[in-house]
Amino acid sequence: MIELAPERIAAEAGSDILSAGARSHPQRAVIDSREAGEGDLFFGLQGEHADGGAYASEVLRGGAWGVLVSRAYAEALAADGDAGADGWVLASDDPLGSLQHLARAWARELGCPTVGITGSTGKTSVKDIARAIIPGRVHASPENFNTEIGLPLTILDAPTETEVLVLEMAMRGLGQIAELCEIAAPDVAVITNIGPVHLELLGTIEAIAEAKAEILGGLADGGRAVVPADAEALEPHLADDIPVLTFGPGGDVFAEASERRDGALHARVVAPSGAQDFAFPFGEAHNLANALCAIAIGVALGASLEEMAARAPGITFSRLRGQTLVLAEGILLLNDSYNANPVSMGAALDHLATLPANRRLAVLGEMRELGPDAASYHRDVGAHARRLGIDPVIGVGELAAEYAPGTLARDADEAAALLDAMLQPQDVVLVKGSRAVGLEVVAERLGERRAAGGER
Repeated sequence: MIELAPERIAAEAGSDILSAGARSHPQRAVIDSREAGEGDLFFGLQGEHADGGAYASEVLRGGAWGVLVSRAYAEALAADGDAGADGWVLASDDPLGSLQHLARAWARELGCPTVGITGSTGKTSVKDIARAIIPGRVHASPENFNTEIGLPLTILDAPTETEVLVLEMAMRGLGQIAELCEIAAPDVAVITNIGPVHLELLGTIEAIAEAKAEILGGLADGGRAVVPADAEALEPHLADDIPVLTFGPGGDVFAEASERRDGALHARVVAPSGAQDFAFPFGEAHNLANALCAIAIGVALGASLEEMAARAPGITFSRLRGQTLVLAEGILLLNDSYNANPVSMGAALDHLATLPANRRLAVLGEMRELGPDAASYHRDVGAHARRLGIDPVIGVGELAAEYAPGTLARDADEAAALLDAMLQPQDVVLVKGSRAVGLEVVAERLGERRAAGGER
């Protein structure tokens, strides 16, 4: 519940009340009229093909607390007394800006520490781990609610008892992270890593580092940065007046030793406050780096290593990220189909190569937004797979031909059929590609046809 008085909601959102409603507080903020329910505050945003304000009357008739829409739609609703019913009607010249302004006000009202997480890879995994291991009532971004729309919705969904707010921040160009920090200035600014992601938009690694480093400029007074120890591209952006906590080899928070036992990763983690043994419910080496980042976040917030280690077994990851599906005949499917770039693709292949198997296979979708050197990045990934002995490889999409795969599929449906025909007992297969390729279809089809033990 957004426990602000209606008049304050209107003022903070930069809107005008055209019609008063009956309820005192809205339950939540929504932007999809199909999801708006009784007691919700609906923001009618301008979309690519339609203005959400066109659905405001329908939302109000469904029992919404109220609507915040562009002035023309609000005036029409206020003039039609039956349309407004018992709901509040708020008029705004910029409904998206109003959503963001109200989220900023609610974040101030919560008064809890805010963590902002950006980076080329690992943002969601770091967020998932941090949500699990940081003590107290933690509210975090669901799925990929990390944009100028998703981030304010996440904040407005935070309950009043929230003690730590963990927000993922996406970047698709210069200025976007700064915009998100205007909505929620982080007390802990986190950069997971810098890699060749969005090169099509920004051109160089240095430009990517500059865009990610906007989160450092958006730090709240007295804030602290968490960055990888080996990110040289960030060095020009680390000001002397920003306290910095580093993670990874050579950093302030690092793994002194680690080993995989029974599918779980055990590590002794060292931080400025001491050392502690952790047992993580995953086996991937790259997720150890993500865990170290999350532990560094906890250290920055004052959490003890002992508290975080006790909570580590409860770590779960968001959908389509590193899921291990157990299929019939002992086949394992590693479903990492949410997204891909050269760094994460290499890490996933490295993990695949460590697993015991009859054969190790991969369904590799093309990697998007890599700029003019995209073909070269794909060739490097294909060569890496061959060095690791991963065979056969099914490529999916036009650029995937650069992997030099054994088989090339036009789309995810064709890849699913090809994989189903070639799988043998005790195989392990990795499914990974950029989100636009839609490789979750492969996991879904294989799961339907070869159902066995489920997920582990």
